[in-house]
Amino acid sequence: MLELFHAKPEEVRGAIRKGEINRPTAGMCAGYAQANLAVLPKDLAFEFLLFCQRNPKPCPVLDVTEVGSFEPVLTAPGADLRTDIPKYRIYKYGQLVDETSDILNYWREDLVAFLLGCSFTFESGLLQGGIPVRHIEEGRNVPMYITNIPCKPAGRFSGPMVVSMRPIPYQQVVKAVQITSRYPAVHGAPVHIGDPVLIGIKDLDKPDFGDPVTIKPGEVPVFWACGVTPQAVAMQSKPPFMITHAPGHMFITDVLNEDLTV
Repeated sequence: MLELFHAKPEEVRGAIRKGEINRPTAGMCAGYAQANLAVLPKDLAFEFLLFCQRNPKPCPVLDVTEVGSFEPVLTAPGADLRTDIPKYRIYKYGQLVDETSDILNYWREDLVAFLLGCSFTFESGLLQGGIPVRHIEEGRNVPMYITNIPCKPAGRFSGPMVVSMRPIPYQQVVKAVQITSRYPAVHGAPVHIGDPVLIGIKDLDKPDFGDPVTIKPGEVPVFWACGVTPQAVAMQSKPPFMITHAPGHMFITDVLNEDLTV
């Protein structure tokens, strides 16, 4: 069995392609950046790129493929975005119509793939700083919530920001902010700290995506912008066709985390 924490991205992508790994990718390939996926027809690609440009906090662009290409040449040359993610989602007119382990049957020659920065990238920095990452400890998917924070619309795309949450011991919150602010290409510093009701979250035990995690006494919920935002945007904007990763099931790039720091 492949040891996933210290494995190289190419090894893990190969195991995913063979169907040997089908779970969330948090804690895999320490030191390497992970990415969210959004795939759209070329007639929507410019508007989506503009949406990402206007909303760099939840949608920081790491790579964009040529029309019809499934190879992310900037972030993982030789990889195949149709097979190298553990689980994908297919949306049609805002409705989730399928969840699948590859998108070979859905791929089309007019598609453009976007890779967006993922907060799993800065978790290595948190762990190195002695800050617990609860969903990794508990072997769960990170909890993600649809908020009342509106994204800036662009063309046919609009919708609310999605955030991921990590409970942080109150005395380490400032340190967590300092560490994650060094990673602006993968969401950067938190967008909210503390009371979830203020950003429209009613119950932390009922995330919209992912799994609930334990919040221990003396811990504060801290929220980061999340690359699942395009899925909430798809539900609201209802593009005819869109492919995404399943929440928590990321694409692991060849890019070192440290190359994304400032």
